[in-house]
Parts: sequence; C-alpha cells; structure tokens
Amino acid sequence: MTIRVAPVTGAGLAEALPALARLRIAVFRDYPYLYDGDAAYEADYLAHFAAADGAVIVVARDGEDIVGAATAAPLGAQDAAWQQPLAAAGFAIARTFYFGESVLLAGYRGRGIGHAFFDHREAQARQCGATHTAFCSVLRPADHPDRPAGYRPLDAFWRSRGYAPLDGVTASFDWKTVDSITEEAHRLRYWTRAL
Repeated sequence: MTIRVAPVTGAGLAEALPALARLRIAVFRDYPYLYDGDAAYEADYLAHFAAADGAVIVVARDGEDIVGAATAAPLGAQDAAWQQPLAAAGFAIARTFYFGESVLLAGYRGRGIGHAFFDHREAQARQCGATHTAFCSVLRPADHPDRPAGYRPLDAFWRSRGYAPLDGVTASFDWKTVDSITEEAHRLRYWTRAL
C-alpha cells in the first residue's frame, strides 16, 4: 500500500475539511481525548481554521481516500484561549505557529506518516516566518478508568522531534466525552520547539 503525504494550502483546504472532520470525530473518540464529536461544531471550527492566512492541512492519502491529516496555522489566527498561555510564558504570538490536530486511522500508524506530518507543518511554519512551533496534548491521570491496557503516550515521539513540554503551561477547554451528557473542562499541556 502506497501512502502519499502532501500539504494542502489556500483554496485547496476546503476540499480536505469534510474528511478532516470525520477523522477528528473518529480518532479523538479514543483515549486520551474521549471526544464525543459533533458534525456542526466540526464544520464551524474547521471553517475558522481554514480562513487563517498561512494555514496548512497535511493530508495522508491511500489512493483517493484521506486516512490521516494534520493541521497548522499561525498562532495569531487561533482563539485567544490558545494564545494567552503561550503569551504569558514569553512566546511572541506573531512568531509562533500552532499545530492543531494530527489524526491518523489506527491501521496506518507506525509507517512514518507522523514524521511527515511534522516535516510539512514545520516547513510551512518556517515559510511563514515563525521561529517557534507549539501544540497541546490532553492531560489524563495515569489511573484514568478509560486508559487502555498497554497504552503508550506519544511523548517519546514528540521528544524525538525536538519538542519539550512547557512545565506549568496549560490550557483548559470544554468538550463532551463519550461517557458524559454535558461538556466538561479538560486540561491540555503545551509542547514547543524552536525552529
């Protein structure tokens, strides 16, 4: 099976958004996000993302099927709730690129696609003049009842890419989990690297 991974920008973003929404709902349903996705929210969130100057979606295709995607855009185009913790930690908003989701169907993992996602997003960040990149990961306790046996967080992979967590720098966002009936707050930790 040959997987093609390529960045999409500008007018091409609109074509990838429906597949990205489906992937977000499917992949983030699993631990650690446990996100009970909503198509209407996804459409609104992704339309806002796609409107940002410099936004990129890195798309992984198996034939014509989109099986994975990763997003990035200037931090200044993100919601203030994403910007504020990094600004308070001394990051220049105008020189920081924010990496949003990175979603890949389980059957395609372990083939180097995650590295390609980072390579293309970092290239876009440099092209847009960024000096730093950042992303968030959800924080869950080690004894979380939904943590699967043998679960391995991606921390080692991220560190191999040159990223490190920012101690004490977190954001809080609300979403509905698969086992809840209302939205609840979830803490996320920032990871960053200099380009």
